[in-house]
Amino acid sequence: QVQLRESGGDSVQPGGSLRLSCEPSGNIFDIINMGWFRQAPGKARERVAQIWSRDRREYAESVKGRFTISREHGNKLYLQMNNLKLEDTAVYYCQADVLHATYWGQGTQVTVSA
Repeated sequence: QVQLRESGGDSVQPGGSLRLSCEPSGNIFDIINMGWFRQAPGKARERVAQIWSRDRREYAESVKGRFTISREHGNKLYLQMNNLKLEDTAVYYCQADVLHATYWGQGTQVTVSA
């Protein structure tokens, strides 16, 4: 079992920055891949950024050049979000893959408004 706890969500103006954190606990050495997803009201959950094994990183087209995913030794995960836009408003979820399961955090709200 892996537990994930996100933090760092807040309300910001367009153009602002936030840094989200995800702290895993439990069987953290079983974690293979980690990522950030988001879900806006009335929309499906979408992948924002992912770190695969061997440190390969992948981003949604809508956030390329603005968001950066990073992972510390010990599996703490971050999402640096710069130049935030109104359409980035969503609940952001941390995700972790182990061999036969996927775990999710409870989510942290990011609101971008003028």
